Amino acid sequence: MRRRSRRAPNTSESTGKIGQELPSNQPAPLVPSYLDTALPGRQQANAPNERRPAKREWNVPAEGGRLEVETQPEMPAAPASPIESSDRSTEAPKGYVVLAIGLPGSGKTTWFGRRGVSPLSSDMLRGILFDDVEEQRYQGLVFSTLRSMLRARLIARMPWNYVDATNLSVHERRQWIKMAKSFGYEVHAVFFDVPLEVCLERNRKRDRSVSEDVMRKMAEKLKPPVFEEGFEKITVVRVKNPS
Repeated sequence: MRRRSRRAPNTSESTGKIGQELPSNQPAPLVPSYLDTALPGRQQANAPNERRPAKREWNVPAEGGRLEVETQPEMPAAPASPIESSDRSTEAPKGYVVLAIGLPGSGKTTWFGRRGVSPLSSDMLRGILFDDVEEQRYQGLVFSTLRSMLRARLIARMPWNYVDATNLSVHERRQWIKMAKSFGYEVHAVFFDVPLEVCLERNRKRDRSVSEDVMRKMAEKLKPPVFEEGFEKITVVRVKNPS
C-alpha cells in the first residue's frame, strides 16, 4: 500500500481551503468607480511595528498602461465612460475583465460591495453548487466552472466582468488574462496592497478565518501585478495612514 506523502499547506485559492466572505446581497453589476477619475487623499500607509518593503514602482509601458492608487476606505466617485478610458487605442475593446488581487482580509469583497458590483467568486459558486460556501472538497471543479462562467459572459459580450479571488501569482492570473484577450477584452487589475498585519487582524475577526500560518505563506507567494502580464490598467488600493 502506498503511503500518502505529507503536503505543506496549499496557499492557492483555486485548490486550497481559503475562500472569502460571501456578500450579504448580490446587486446588479455597475460600471466601477475606479475608472479614470482622480480621487483625492490617496497615500500609502505603514502599519505600526511592521517592516514594510520599499515602495513598489510599476513600470508603465510607453504605449499607454494606466496606473492609479486608491485609499481605503473611500466612497466611489462618478464613473467615467468606458470608451473614454480607452481613447488611447484606435479600436475600443469589446469589454473589460477586472481581476482582484490580494490576501484574504485585504478588502476585496468590501471594495466590490461599495461599488454595487457582483463579481464571479468561488464562494458564490460554492453556494450555488453545494449550498455551502465552506465546501472545500471540489476546488478544481469550482474554479473550472468559474472560468466557464466567465467564458460564457464573454461569448454573450457582457461589457463588464469581475473576478473576486486572491489571484496571488502570475501563474494563477495567466488563464484569466489569456481568455479575456482571446475575446478582445481589456484586462484590469485591482491590487490590494494592504500590510499583512492589517489582513491578519481583519482575518481574526471573521467567522470563517484563515489560519495565520497559511496567511503568511500566502503573503510570501503574493506577486504584485505588472503591465507585462497583459494588464492595460492597474489600480492599487492601500489603507489610510493610521497617523
